[in-house]
Amino acid sequence: MAQSTQLPDKKVYRVQGFSCANCAGKFEKNVKQIPGVSDAQVNFGASKLAVYGTEPSIEALEKAGAFENLKVFPENQKDRLKHIPFWKSTENIPLLLSLILLSIAWVASQSVGEEGLPTILLYAASILIGGYRLFNKGIKGLFSLQFDMGTLMIIAIIGAAAIGEWGEGATVVILFAISEALERYSMDQARQSIHSLMNIAPKQALIRRGNKELTISVDDIQIGDIMIVKPGQKLAMDGTVVKGASSVNQAAITGESIPVHKTVDDEVFAGTLNDEGLLEVKVTKRVEDTTIAKIIHLVEEAQAERVPSQAFVDRFAKIYTPAILIIGILLAIVPPLFFEGTWNDWIYRGLALLVVGCPCALVISTPVSIVTAIGNAARNGVLIKGGIHLEETGALSAIAFDKTGTLSKGVPKVTDILSFVKEKEDEYLTIASIIEKNSQHPLASALIRKAEEKELDIQRLPVEEFHSLTGKGVQAKVQGTLYYIGSPILFHELLPNGLSEKQLDQIELLQKQGKTVMILGTEIEALALIAVADEVRESSKDVIERLHQLGIKKTVMLTGDNQSTADAIGKRLGIGEIQAELLPEEKLAFIKQFRSRGFNVAMIGDGVNDAPALASANVGIAMGGAGIDSTLETADIALMGDDLQKLPFTIKLSRKTLRIIKQNITFSLVIKAIALLLIIPGWLTLWMAILADMGATLIVTLNGLRLMNAKDE
Repeated sequence: MAQSTQLPDKKVYRVQGFSCANCAGKFEKNVKQIPGVSDAQVNFGASKLAVYGTEPSIEALEKAGAFENLKVFPENQKDRLKHIPFWKSTENIPLLLSLILLSIAWVASQSVGEEGLPTILLYAASILIGGYRLFNKGIKGLFSLQFDMGTLMIIAIIGAAAIGEWGEGATVVILFAISEALERYSMDQARQSIHSLMNIAPKQALIRRGNKELTISVDDIQIGDIMIVKPGQKLAMDGTVVKGASSVNQAAITGESIPVHKTVDDEVFAGTLNDEGLLEVKVTKRVEDTTIAKIIHLVEEAQAERVPSQAFVDRFAKIYTPAILIIGILLAIVPPLFFEGTWNDWIYRGLALLVVGCPCALVISTPVSIVTAIGNAARNGVLIKGGIHLEETGALSAIAFDKTGTLSKGVPKVTDILSFVKEKEDEYLTIASIIEKNSQHPLASALIRKAEEKELDIQRLPVEEFHSLTGKGVQAKVQGTLYYIGSPILFHELLPNGLSEKQLDQIELLQKQGKTVMILGTEIEALALIAVADEVRESSKDVIERLHQLGIKKTVMLTGDNQSTADAIGKRLGIGEIQAELLPEEKLAFIKQFRSRGFNVAMIGDGVNDAPALASANVGIAMGGAGIDSTLETADIALMGDDLQKLPFTIKLSRKTLRIIKQNITFSLVIKAIALLLIIPGWLTLWMAILADMGATLIVTLNGLRLMNAKDE
């Protein structure tokens, strides 16, 4: 995927009318042959087409898909996607007419016989009407030597008519048409989980420009416009609240069922529901860049990613289909030529082999499960970036957690300020806050909040020569004095005689209480201890217990905190292993070491500070993807609601998906094997063969669609 997106002049289209994965592949091949097109990729799960090179006309694209009567339109016209109920689809009219003609033909056969001209004509009409689309596709494939399921069906139907089995030929046509219709319906149902997301955000919004209030299309809304959202309305755009306060239901984005209170300066997202207050929101993103738009795009791309099991099925089907054709021909001609078999009997058996050999159920078994699972996860606030990550998550045996912002809320508070010089706590807090206001570290915000609470002026003095000391702290000059703020380790290395025993005892006491200790000092002396506590999430302990119940062998906490603080928190949460005082590169090394020991490991962090470790893990899981573009782009999985409780649900959904895929593949192959064995004694009829194939397709499809109902408990 990464290589393809680098190609020039990419244009994306939406496609309506795909009935099967094979047809999508054929359409892709046809588009690649359009003059000026350098490459093309079809995303069957999302019904999308990416074209590279000179932009072709819509007419040329629809001509490439004429064999399937495909409709093509630009990606931004997604409102043209129509979900037509199964019973209203015009594509099912020929099937209905064919069924009526078959019924009349059967009645006619009771009076004039199977070989009577009226009966044969009625059967022939049933075959032509019901199999028109099949013949249109299959004959072209036959002449171009592109053998697929349609080719097998056509040879079987023509062969049945040639040996006088008109009734069975017509039955095969109808059963195959029903099978295709069910396959089309099932994929439409699977895609609805994403299509429903497309309709979450309103298409218009009330905007104030100057003194005028206008209701305009979201496509015309500009960054900086003021959007007015009344109680009970959905937000049409992402933005920041500039006036008002209200509870906003963010379930569409984050999966959270409990509304979140929003007030001035809070971020809000398109597709969320304003409950009771009037909000004025400054628009911060264009419609194509909103969080919901990014989610839809990423989920659709994820549906195109092929899991290893699907790649196996695709490779298998490519070899299997022509092999079945060759074996069917040999079965039809070898016994009559060399073993005195009856031509009609063995041709019939060869045709039955072609029908039962059709790999419909096998081909649909994986994509319907992947599309359904990824769509369901998105509706529950979990963004899974591809089938491969779904499969990896199902096989996890170890999970490593960053502490800050993952197991804890990531909003630390200053709990203690111990000055080594009497009555200078406020002065030292002021200096520490002045320096740390230049830092992005979570502990810096705790100092600044504490200074603001105490109404200390942290703007009055300039900061010079600010430098970050990776993993240890920061240094800067204030009023000509070089100060350091950092961990006890920094000062142990910095001070000529290290920290005193009294200071070390105070540090140890605070750390055993689960607090992180920072020291403010110079190159000569330590001036003050500042203790900060990050409140642990209420859900963390329960999540760890549930993960152990799910059979996760190892849970590990990776943190830059000191060992005593980490031990206190880890013990309280029930985490199996604690690795403390780690620099970012040491977290990365730990993940690599874990993988080398044979563990399938996930790393869960904030998606920014832990990027190397997230990238190195089998699965990188980021907290709080909503509104954080970098997280949405870099993580394999994003828990959109910043909710750790989504993790057990994600693992259970992944395992259920893998289980269903394995069930589907096994069931498809077993049914084929049984049907093939029935050919040997001549017990398998043509209609039984197609019924077995249709039944298998229907069963694996319904089995895959069960993932739509998997819920976050």
